[in-house]
Amino acid sequence: MPTLAEVVAVLHDWFPPSTAEEWDAVGLVSGAPADEVAKVMFAVDPTLEVAEEAAEWGADLLVVHHPLFLKGVTSVAATTPKGRTLTTLSRAGCALLTAHTNADRALGGVSAAMGHAFGLRDQEPLSSVGEDGTTGIGRVGTVGPTTLGEFAAVVSAALPPTAHGVRVAGRSTRVIETVALCGGAGDFLLDDPVLENVDVFVTSDLRHHPAIEFLERSGTALIDVAHWAAEWLWLPATAARLQGTTKVETRVSTLVTDPWTFRA
Repeated sequence: MPTLAEVVAVLHDWFPPSTAEEWDAVGLVSGAPADEVAKVMFAVDPTLEVAEEAAEWGADLLVVHHPLFLKGVTSVAATTPKGRTLTTLSRAGCALLTAHTNADRALGGVSAAMGHAFGLRDQEPLSSVGEDGTTGIGRVGTVGPTTLGEFAAVVSAALPPTAHGVRVAGRSTRVIETVALCGGAGDFLLDDPVLENVDVFVTSDLRHHPAIEFLERSGTALIDVAHWAAEWLWLPATAARLQGTTKVETRVSTLVTDPWTFRA
């Protein structure tokens, strides 16, 4: 069996921590590098329920997308929510690793997984981050031709179901051929001129006023999907890749950790 250090090295090769945003908190959070790893579980959020699932399955490593400790804390006692998660993992001998904005930007990362799931061809980063062009924000590619309504149905079918669903801004019959997307909250890209040259932009957490202003000045349609659901698409691809590379057993958590549970 590989050691934790060896598994971490593989993941860091795919998703280099050096490409993460300065404010981010990525990499190995807990665990002894010399420990052996036989089972690795993947999830979007390091919630207590996810930690309990990892412990019950006997995972040696839990890989998550969102950081457990993005902001500083003064206690990890089990009387706190984050402390309960860490205590659960530690008692089970399960290490914790975060791949966040470094996984967002990687060629085999979150946005690339979304593009593959939605059937995008000729994928490229929306904008290059690395000097060698190996990392980038979001993805742009081609589909169809199809209609906005038909493409929205493809997006909906590819995502795990949530109460949020798929929200669409645009005429359902308009022709769609070029698609831009960004995993996670992508409204920071609404001012990017690249989006004026595509037919639809798919992302999460779009707010009312920025969306209206974008639609007023641009001919590009919008599709807003659940943040958790979009980023979950990265998990199966990465789990299969790690299992094929290191021979560890992998598992993807299907617990829905999206905060919205129903519509009234």
